[in-house]
Amino acid sequence: MTLMAALAAPLFVPQSASADPGGPIVISSVSNPRPDLVSGGQVLVRVDPSGRSGVRVTANGQDVTSAFHRQPDGSLLGLVTGLHVGSNDITAAPAGHGGSATLKVVDHPGTGPVFSGPQQQPFFCETQAYGLPPAQQPLCSAPTQVSYQYRTTAGTFAALADPAARPADLATATVGGRKVPYIVRIERGTIDRAVYEIAALHDGSAPSPFTPDSSWNQKLVYTFGGGCNAGYHQGATTGGVLNDLFLSQGYAVASSSLNVLDNNCSPIISAEAAMMVKEHFVETYGPVLHTIGWGGSGGAIQQYDIAESYPGIVDGIIPGISFPDPLTTGGPVSDCRLLNRYFAGPGASFTPAQRLAVSGYHDYGTCISWDATFASRATATDSCNAAIPVSARWDPVTNPGGVKCNSNEQLVNQLGRDPQTGFVRSPLDSTGIQYGLQALKDGQITPAQFVDLNAGIGGLDYTGKPVPQRSAADPVALAASYADDILNSASEGLRTTPIIDQRTDLDLAGFGNDIHTSEWSFTMRQRLLDANGTAGNQVIIENAPAQAGLASAYELDAMDRWLTAIEADTSHRPLSAKVLAHRPADLADGCYLPSGQRVQQPLTVPSSGQCGALYPVAANPRLVAGENLAMDVLKCRLKPLNFHDYPVTFTDEEKQRLAATFANGVCDYGKRGVGARKPLGTWRSYGG
Repeated sequence: MTLMAALAAPLFVPQSASADPGGPIVISSVSNPRPDLVSGGQVLVRVDPSGRSGVRVTANGQDVTSAFHRQPDGSLLGLVTGLHVGSNDITAAPAGHGGSATLKVVDHPGTGPVFSGPQQQPFFCETQAYGLPPAQQPLCSAPTQVSYQYRTTAGTFAALADPAARPADLATATVGGRKVPYIVRIERGTIDRAVYEIAALHDGSAPSPFTPDSSWNQKLVYTFGGGCNAGYHQGATTGGVLNDLFLSQGYAVASSSLNVLDNNCSPIISAEAAMMVKEHFVETYGPVLHTIGWGGSGGAIQQYDIAESYPGIVDGIIPGISFPDPLTTGGPVSDCRLLNRYFAGPGASFTPAQRLAVSGYHDYGTCISWDATFASRATATDSCNAAIPVSARWDPVTNPGGVKCNSNEQLVNQLGRDPQTGFVRSPLDSTGIQYGLQALKDGQITPAQFVDLNAGIGGLDYTGKPVPQRSAADPVALAASYADDILNSASEGLRTTPIIDQRTDLDLAGFGNDIHTSEWSFTMRQRLLDANGTAGNQVIIENAPAQAGLASAYELDAMDRWLTAIEADTSHRPLSAKVLAHRPADLADGCYLPSGQRVQQPLTVPSSGQCGALYPVAANPRLVAGENLAMDVLKCRLKPLNFHDYPVTFTDEEKQRLAATFANGVCDYGKRGVGARKPLGTWRSYGG
């Protein structure tokens, strides 16, 4: 999409048919390219009169021609308001003879939902965390507020009561080679039950979709926040919008509290919120050249999953310290909880080196971090946000209908709820997994230890409680996970999405940070290769934490150049081909050296070359157990236990224990997972 600098023109007047030799009229939705998914009672519309000098526009029979403004390219841009929830017809007709064009717009409430399905209740409001007035659940609506900040010459942001003021320490930003006052307009309000934030440089004029702010570079960065939790509350943080890297170059920045997975562990709900906030942004500021996704950890999950399942909300993504999706990540997280309990009990004789070998990580501290930070997200009560009153929380005896603080709760519209337990159906499974298999083959643990580990590790029940039995997935949840692409297959929207995977190396970064291990970037690469035969649209760049700022600046610039080149390609070849063809020549796999120099070289697993020596890629418990790098098996298919498959000799007693542990067989990772299938497609709707 190309944005021309819009002009505020006088209202156009239809001319006579004799002066109107034009062709067919084209009418399209601009603020949301999906006119069936519009929200908030208004939509920005473009009419291409195809040379006609006079056009009349109506909305549901009412004349709205005066809302339209002629653009430099001859098209007409108008904000049509007053839509009613449901179907609306916007018609553009020539003044004289000739065919009209009608756009059917389906409007949805600004409080949602649009496509994510029935909304979670109860839903506790947190508007006051943003300085907004108190709100009432479940819609948690609050009036929009606008404030201003400015960047000081000391490099900080400060409040600015009067946007017309010019403080002595006011810094400047550079947009398109032109210096402008570094004053930022910040808008906060509620959309889709979330608090949204928009930040953009402010030139002193009121935002308008017809006269874009001269300080705006006509591009948008959409930020996503990390974590993963059960929801049931609005959230006290967004992905963050007051960011110097973006604003100093003229980018606008947007996000919402439902774009933080710690407030909402559903990429589907996040996609809906991002779509609605972006629509509002375009209706306020005008058409966007392109939108770049940004964020790390859970923010990376959202970028990968939204680009895959709801393509077009973001045009290019820069996921940092990435994971592929919540479900894949949940396997090793739960494994770490079980391993920690095993090593604290019957496996206490395992040495630190042996525990490390079983985990697959560079440091066993990663397993300790996973257990202490995120393993509780699979439980019913251990991770409830403080915004959820204790009286509202689930208790099997005193409050069986209460809020279950289990991250799967946000996926109920996809996975369904088990009528027997009342919990969302779970795809978590460990049946047949041979923990420590590679450690056994490498001689790092003994046959006796391998047998005891697999006999004693156990699993988790539906409440997240450790039990002696292995975890067993719900078949309905498995089928939905693949059909709805919740387990990211990289086979739909990702093939047409430019990706710069920013891999800050945190494997040895210490408690909490060390859960962001490097193998996950290559898991997504393998899925791209398996699904599309190429991963040429994904670049991985590794860096140390100290170089994160340097890497971010380069990657933002490279992504902007990549998207700009794609947009300039007016050929009829597929978008996937354009994405591959227009990757900048200087943008390729590589890493930052300690000196700050960026080198280009292929990144591989196992690690190799100069980058591999600096940033070696380890594994995780499931990879050590034999799963493939793509890690796309939620529940493995089983094959009979065969003692000839092992390079060791078991005693008769050990064979008996293994046979009892794997009575139905062991994982066969040469086959697709149980329930695996091709996704049903993009833009899936679960009800509005």
